[in-house]
Formats: sequence, C-alpha cells, structure tokens
Amino acid sequence: MLYSLARPILFCLDPETTHRVTLHALRGMARLGLPPAAAPASAECARTVMGIRFPNPVGLAAGLDKNGEYIDALARLGFGFIEIGTVTPRAQLGNPRPRMFRIRAGRAVINRMGFNNDGVDRVLENVTRARYRGVLGINIGKNFDTPLERAADDYVACLRKVYPVASYVTVNVSSPNTENLRRLQGTGALDALLATLSAERRALAAQHGKTVPLAVKIAPDLDRPKIESIAATLLRHAIDAVIATNTTVTREGVAGLPHEHEAGGLSGAPLTARATTVARQLAQALSGKLPVIGVGGIMSGADAHERIAAGASLIQLYTGLVYRGPELVSECVAALCAGAPASS
Repeated sequence: MLYSLARPILFCLDPETTHRVTLHALRGMARLGLPPAAAPASAECARTVMGIRFPNPVGLAAGLDKNGEYIDALARLGFGFIEIGTVTPRAQLGNPRPRMFRIRAGRAVINRMGFNNDGVDRVLENVTRARYRGVLGINIGKNFDTPLERAADDYVACLRKVYPVASYVTVNVSSPNTENLRRLQGTGALDALLATLSAERRALAAQHGKTVPLAVKIAPDLDRPKIESIAATLLRHAIDAVIATNTTVTREGVAGLPHEHEAGGLSGAPLTARATTVARQLAQALSGKLPVIGVGGIMSGADAHERIAAGASLIQLYTGLVYRGPELVSECVAALCAGAPASS
C-alpha cells in the first residue's frame, strides 16, 4: 500500500536513483522498526532444495543488492532467501550512465549495468556486518577486463572468498552486459569452467568441512538443443541447481515503446513466457535430477505458481518488485504455500 502511493513520485526519478532511494528508505524503516515487514511464513511453506531448508520458496534475485548493503532491510519483506551480487574479484564501476530504463507500458526494464560492484572483499565486509542468518546466495562473475580465456581465474578467486559465508554460490555466465560473457555458456567453455570450479569446490569442502552448493544462471535466449546440452553439462559436473533465467537481448513485447532500442538486457513482463518455457525445458531435460530456480518476468502470484508448475522448485523476484513493491513477495508466498510443500 505504501509503495503504491510512493511509486508515482519514485517513477519521476531516473531508475538508478529510484533504486538507491528505495533501498535507503527500506534500510531506514528497518532501523526504526517501521513497516513494511512481513510475518514469517508457516512451517508448511518450507522447501528443501540443494540440501538447504528454505523457509519459503520466494527469493530475491541477484542484481538488486549487488554489494550486500541492504540484506537486513530486504530480509524483512518476507523472502525465503536472498541472493546478492553479481560480485567480481576487483571493484568496477560498470557501464556509463544512463544504464537503466523503465518501459512502463510494458511493465519492463532494460539495464546494461555491467556488474558494477565494490569487489568481493567489500561485499564480504557487508555480509559479515549483517544480522541476517537466513539462506544467502552470492552470485559471482568476472571483471570486464579479464580475458575470456582467463575467466575461470576470476570465478575461482570469488568462490574462495565467498565460500565460508554463502549458503550457495551462483555462477553467472549469462549477463548480456559484460562483453562476450555469454560465450561461457558454450558447451566446451562451460564444461571447462565447471570442471575447474568443481575441483576447487572439492578442495574448499575439505578445507572448510562443508560443501556449499553451486548453481549456474543461464540466459533465456537459448533453443531446446542448447538447453539440453547445458543440462547434460550441469549433471556431468554435479552442479546443484540451475537458475533460469537472466535478462533477454530480444525486444519481444516492447516493440514501438520508448527505450526499446537501448542496449542491455530486458526484464519484466515481456520475459514471462520465455523464462517459463526455458524452466520447463530444463526441468524436462534434467528429469528431476537437478532443481530449477525460476526467475524472469514473475509479476504476480499467478506467475509464480505457473513457474513452479513448469518445473521450478523455487522462484526469485526482481523487476516485479519495481512495479508491484513488497506486496508482491507476500502474494507469491501465499500463492505457493497454498498446496503441499515440495522438496528436491
């Protein structure tokens, strides 16, 4: 309710400024004990996925809190888990502004942020300061100026740093806003990267006495043969989950609308159908051997329910929050907790 009243004012600001103002406001309200703050979900709402118990199946997608600065404030909104990042070994500014654009008529956003973040060491400081003790995913990537043939070095560096504090780690090979990053989804490149990361995880598990699950986040702009190839690669390397999907480089659903020609990834309502299809095709290819986490274009409780019906075990939100605010979290939790709990 509060967000619906504030949204017209917030939408008068440029999207990146609105993003920062909203997060600052949530943090301020959290410190004062003011709403919004959702009631905890019932025990029947819990899911066990990747060997982790999630209090409810609705999570925050990576990208909204890149540096883990607002974990405690966001946790009050009722998420069953929070994913921060994408984080890179070294701090980087990302692409020049403006780099985020609302397409209000399409309930969509185009962004070309470019992994702007304060670097893994600063993010770890923020995580350590947070009081949150729930499920925390950390999304890792490569620096923009690291050659693709050395990308594994960046992922390994991040994995080593975040391993002690992350509930799970997401390997982001699907952002369209770092040049050539999506080439890492190619069969040979992905196979080599995951072989390196799996070996590193075995060493870290021995060192820390625990095995932290690994997830891989993929693009929506993949055909069925490519999806099936990725599924086989994930299974071969005993990856624990796949997150489907990142933003799309297509412009279906926003043709003729302002900003349609801006470079970057498109998210929001135009992505709903495609992200659902990819989740379904992945679930079919994996035959229940690996859980799918559904993200992309989830704008309502009905969308969340459809993504679970397509084969996802959990869902994540981002752009839907831009247009709906915190009420979307409780709506999705209610929609998904009406039936029996699921585990995978």
